[in-house]
Amino acid sequence: MTNHLRRLLAGFTLLLTEFALALFLGIAGVVGFLALGREVFDQDAATFDAAAFQWARRLLGPRQQWVEAVTFFASRNFITVAGLLLIGWFLVVRRHRWYSLLIPVVALGSITLNLVLKSFYNRPRPLLPLVSASGLSFPSGHAMISASFYGLLVYLVQTHVQRPWLRWLLTGGLVTLVLLIGLTRVYLRVHYATDVLAGFTAGLVWLIVAIPLLKQLEKRVKMKFKNAPQLTEKQPE
Repeated sequence: MTNHLRRLLAGFTLLLTEFALALFLGIAGVVGFLALGREVFDQDAATFDAAAFQWARRLLGPRQQWVEAVTFFASRNFITVAGLLLIGWFLVVRRHRWYSLLIPVVALGSITLNLVLKSFYNRPRPLLPLVSASGLSFPSGHAMISASFYGLLVYLVQTHVQRPWLRWLLTGGLVTLVLLIGLTRVYLRVHYATDVLAGFTAGLVWLIVAIPLLKQLEKRVKMKFKNAPQLTEKQPE
């Protein structure tokens, strides 16, 4: 077997493996989200949500100032600014137009999908919130946006940071931040625990869908330009 065939086979195997893994995770996420949605519709999650409120209160104790600071990291204002900075960095510093496209697609797509899902499930927010909150409750926008946006950062860290200790340190920090954001939403009583779990699930599913699609789009466009005939100026006779 020639080296060229080996490379083609390795590339096809990798593509097939990535597709199978993305498909499995996507289906598992959709099934999990639908199961949570059914529990909410049937009012079977009330006991779980009430216990989660009490558990979060016992875990974090009296109201802490840092709780609102953590939840701010998934607010639309912060995500907008952070996203614009990342886009500028990839455009100006790294000169990678596809990553600059991936960021708004993931962020805006996550926000849009969240609004659609909220209007479909139409679940009111919990009573007696500790901070002001407007809009519907299921799924949690903060949880969904944090899962997709910081999940994208985890992907970028895993594919670009060379040093293993730094790569896993950053990954652990980002995952911890996402979990803390979800916990603070329950602690502040602006979302039920099922809202947060559904938000995490929907955000990850959207990320799993968006990244492979844009990677394939990037490959197709690069191949198209690579195979395009080169135009040269006609030399005078």
